[in-house]
Amino acid sequence: MGFCVTCGQSLNDGTRFCRFCGGQQPGEQLLARLRIEAEQIRQIALMMSNQQAMQQAEYAARMQQQQQQFNQQNFGQQQRRW
Repeated sequence: MGFCVTCGQSLNDGTRFCRFCGGQQPGEQLLARLRIEAEQIRQIALMMSNQQAMQQAEYAARMQQQQQQFNQQNFGQQQRRW
């Protein structure tokens, strides 16, 4: 079950013209090509999302390491003052 590209009404698969607005529907070859392009875009978006997650994890690890170093330096200085 598909939808008209012009008016959005529900249509049976393989319908060439919309029974509501008369708009011509894309052929199977075009639909197949669009599905392939949509899958490629989805894969690229997924890869970018994974890369962003990795970058965020690396940033969080660096911040945690810097915080630990800061705490060690300050803790050591506080012990010397007492």
